[in-house]
Amino acid sequence: MLDLKWVRENPEIVQDAARRKRIQVDVGALIDADAQHRALLAQVEQMRADLKASSKALGKLAPEEREVALAGQKEKKGNLKQLESEEGVLREKVQELALLLPMPPADDVPDGKDDLENLEIRNSGSVPELGFEPKSHVELGEYLGIVDIPRGVRIAGTRNYLLMGDGARLEQAVLQLSIDHMAKRGFELVSVPTLVKNEAMVGTGYFPGGEEQAYLCERDSLCLVGTSEVSLTSIHAGETLKASDLPLRRIAVSPCYRREAGTYGKDTKGLYRVHQFWKVEQVVIGPADEAWSREEHERMLGHATDLMDLLALPYRVVNVCTGDLGQGQVQKFDIETWMPSRGGYGETHSASRFHDFQSRRLNLRYRPEGAGKPQFCHTLNNTVVASPRVLIALLENYQQEDGSVLVPEALQPYMGTSKIQASAVL
Repeated sequence: MLDLKWVRENPEIVQDAARRKRIQVDVGALIDADAQHRALLAQVEQMRADLKASSKALGKLAPEEREVALAGQKEKKGNLKQLESEEGVLREKVQELALLLPMPPADDVPDGKDDLENLEIRNSGSVPELGFEPKSHVELGEYLGIVDIPRGVRIAGTRNYLLMGDGARLEQAVLQLSIDHMAKRGFELVSVPTLVKNEAMVGTGYFPGGEEQAYLCERDSLCLVGTSEVSLTSIHAGETLKASDLPLRRIAVSPCYRREAGTYGKDTKGLYRVHQFWKVEQVVIGPADEAWSREEHERMLGHATDLMDLLALPYRVVNVCTGDLGQGQVQKFDIETWMPSRGGYGETHSASRFHDFQSRRLNLRYRPEGAGKPQFCHTLNNTVVASPRVLIALLENYQQEDGSVLVPEALQPYMGTSKIQASAVL
C-alpha cells in the first residue's frame, strides 16, 4: 500500500508505475473517492462535535426548551447515523482502490513487457559440455527410480510427483545445507504456519489480485501459502518495534502451494511447474532507509548466489523488467540456473525489496532512536533454495553417460554418498 497523502501529491507517478508494470488501475478514481470520503468525514466529525456541544447545553435549558432540544437531537442523531453509514461505504471503497496501487519501480529497473526482456547482470559457471546426449531430469529420475510422476498424478492430479529414495534424500540434503548456510550468516530459523488468515495474504500483497493462484480453505477462512514469505513477514503485523530490534533476519523452510492458474500448456512436462514444493525463504525487516535497503537487497542476493556456487551450478542473475515485476516490488533480481533439458536457464530464485509497501498493509512499524514518530519498516525477501527446480539443475548438470548422477561435494556429507546410481535404489 502507498501513502495516500503522497499519492494525492503524485498521481501521475503512480499511474505511470501502473503503466510500466502492466497493471490495470485507475488512480483518478481513487483520488476522486478519497476526496469525497475526506469531505464526508469532515462533515461527520463536525456533526459529532455539534451533538456533543448541544448535549452539554441540555442541562442549562428550561424543561420546555429541553424537550424541543431533545427532539432536535434525535433528528440530528438519525442524520449522523446515515452519514456515518455513507462514510463507511466510501472508506471501504477508498481502501479497495488503494490496495490495487502499484509501488513505483526503482530508477535502474529496465522497462519491458515480460520476462523475455529481463536484463542479464552477470553469469557464473560454465555450461557443462557433457559429451553425450543428455537425459532430462524425468528420464534420469525414472531410470534411477527416484522420481515417480505417474503415481504422484494418480494420487493428487496433474503437476504432482513423488520423490523416492535418493531423490527424497537429495531434496532433504539441499534444504538442510541451505538452513546451515543461512545460520552461518546470522539468520534465525522459524517454523511458521502454512495455513494463514486472509489478512496475511492481503498484508503481504498477494491479495487482492492473486486469489486465482492460491488454494483457499473457504470453510475455515484460511489460505495455503505459496511461500513462507507471507508468514515470516506477517509475524509482527500491528506492532511497533524498537529501532534496536532491527534488522530482523529470518528464514523458514516450508511446503508451498500454488494453483498455477493460467499456465495450462506451459511447462507441463517434469518438475519445473508444480502445485506443491519445498522452499527455504529468507525475509528481512529493517529501517525505512533507501540506502540500507539497496545494500541489504544485494546481501540477500549474495546469500543465494553463494549457495549456488557451493553447489557448483551454472547460473545467471537478471534485473527483472517492469512488466515482470509484482505490484509491490520496487526491484527484483532473479537467479536463473542452467537446465540442459530446457536448453537454457530456468528461474530458481527471486530477490525482492518492497520499501514500506507490505509494512503499511501490515501496520508494521518501528520507533526510531531518540525523538520522532513511528515509521513503517522496509521489507525484503529472497529464495535461499526451492525444490524441485534445484533438483532439476542438479540431476541434469551432474548426470553421467551411464545414467548415474554425481553428488556435489557440498551435499555429500548430507547424502552420505558421492553418486546416485540405479544399483543403489532399493
